[in-house]
Amino acid sequence: MTVHDAIARSLADILGRDCRSVILHGSLAAGGFRPGASDIDLLAVVDRPLTDGQADAIVALLLDADLGDATGVELDVITARTARSPMPAPPLELHVGRYPTEVEIERRLTAAPDLPAELSMARQNGRALVGATPEQVLAPIPPEWVVARGRHWLRTWQGLTDDTDHAAFMVLTACRIWRFTAEHVHYPKTVAARWVLTQDPSLSAVGQALRQYEGDSAAVVSVPGIADVLARALSVGSVS
Repeated sequence: MTVHDAIARSLADILGRDCRSVILHGSLAAGGFRPGASDIDLLAVVDRPLTDGQADAIVALLLDADLGDATGVELDVITARTARSPMPAPPLELHVGRYPTEVEIERRLTAAPDLPAELSMARQNGRALVGATPEQVLAPIPPEWVVARGRHWLRTWQGLTDDTDHAAFMVLTACRIWRFTAEHVHYPKTVAARWVLTQDPSLSAVGQALRQYEGDSAAVVSVPGIADVLARALSVGSVS
């Protein structure tokens, strides 16, 4: 049994009859998973809001879980009502992110503006580990919502181009946003980045970010290059 299957089954045990689906998405489902560099991304859909006991048990499970060759795990829990009634900033029952240097725990958020993009990716590329399929539980997300939120982050990162610790992440995610804006299809970071280079080979920061992401510790992503990628991504399309 894989580590993500084991986590999903344990989640289903905690949720009991309230568990509608546990969906694997992100790089493990869509391709592009890199051992030692990628996370496990999970979405749980439940019939009723979580109890405090269920939320506590889920947090404990994820903090103690064996992650195998993944560097972290992210889980979002939403109700079936939220899953079938999309909105630009839907409520979120629970978010748990366990990463190498930090842990994020958020409970009962009334508005989660980044969630629609996750739901869109889960519906397109997700795979049910427990229960109903993504198409059965997740309503389609209007692509303009995903584009609008992506553009929000592109504009935010324009003020953070000197953040060297997150340079590759910003550039590669900008490439994903760019390609989704153009095609309304989600692609893994590396696939989107290589596509961007076919659109504009002069964007040197994309190649630098790819080399860094793929393990070249000597690769440096230039600050002016990050700014160029963000500006080009923002120039593609517009929110209707």
